[in-house]
Amino acid sequence: MSSAAAQDVPASSTATAAVLHHHTKPLELSTVAIAEVRPDEVRIRMVGAGICHTDPGVIATITDEESPIVLGHEGSGVVEAVGADVTAVAPGDHVVVSYNHCGECDHCGSGLPMHCRHFVDLNLTGLRLDGTSPLTTSDGPLRAHFFGQSSWATYAVANERNVVKVDPSLPLELLGPLGCGIQTGAGAVLNTLRPAPGSSIVVFGVGSVGLAAILGAKVAECATVVAVDIQQSPLDLALSLGATHAVNSAEEDVLAAVRDLTGGYGAQYSVDCIGLPAVVRSALECLQSPGVCASVGFQGTPNEITIDQGHLLFGRSLVGVIEGDAKASEFVPYMIELYQQGRFPFTRFIQTFPFEEINEALAAVHRGDVTKAVLTFE
Repeated sequence: MSSAAAQDVPASSTATAAVLHHHTKPLELSTVAIAEVRPDEVRIRMVGAGICHTDPGVIATITDEESPIVLGHEGSGVVEAVGADVTAVAPGDHVVVSYNHCGECDHCGSGLPMHCRHFVDLNLTGLRLDGTSPLTTSDGPLRAHFFGQSSWATYAVANERNVVKVDPSLPLELLGPLGCGIQTGAGAVLNTLRPAPGSSIVVFGVGSVGLAAILGAKVAECATVVAVDIQQSPLDLALSLGATHAVNSAEEDVLAAVRDLTGGYGAQYSVDCIGLPAVVRSALECLQSPGVCASVGFQGTPNEITIDQGHLLFGRSLVGVIEGDAKASEFVPYMIELYQQGRFPFTRFIQTFPFEEINEALAAVHRGDVTKAVLTFE
């Protein structure tokens, strides 16, 4: 990772970051140096940062070549400094930080930043496109630009393109998940599927992403909203948030239950929030014809699934979704507007942990004790 050692500007200040050195070791809170922001960058004092399922996934599979790294990609905070070319935000602004994109490729130019040609390099390597990082340690290079933010630190350096200004009257510490997990679930329904009022939808897996999909289905005025999970407590929460029915797949035949709830036809739409092959298959097979399944669950790669091609005939579709097919600059404000109207109560499934307890928070997530963990900063 020698490319990350080349810093083009001197460090201007320090931050405390949760550094991952090895998948078998807890994160280490370390003092790191922050470089001066580049012309298109923004330095943010973090107020909140979510734990998304992608973060523990990276922790479990990290290699020596990919570490040390600072994770975190659901940040919210206050802008402290901006580069010379930044016009979208100013010091003092409250912001949510979402995924990064180049803003220059054909997909970004056609309104598809979630499919940016440089998405992997900009979001998953922990480095800028030129191989540098805005944070370093006294021991050497550090990957600290995960999803263009690495928000598991007291300060983060992001790009102007992946910060979204928000109303300062809002509970800033809770808004970070709108930049990824909540956006993914709600966007899969509202942006990808776009169900008509009165339609039927099944959501497989009602963690934070699935619950966001449930909220999206209620906003879309779906008449039948079925939550599916293997545990009863998240199903009860889903019912309280607007699901019309709950199916415990550890105790019931999901396909039979969905048929019974939809007049024998099957659902018009479904959302897979798990990514396990058997779940993806069930999410497709529960559909009537025509019907559409949006798959947002991720189990790492490779993740081969086998489906009966007959289930794709006569108009059934299976579509993969990244970041809820959302342009964060538009969709984050939309979700906030719905929240202010009382129609999108995503804060009900958030539990906060002090940043210093990040390892305890990760353990709670791993045990399934919390639906959405958010780290808060003093």
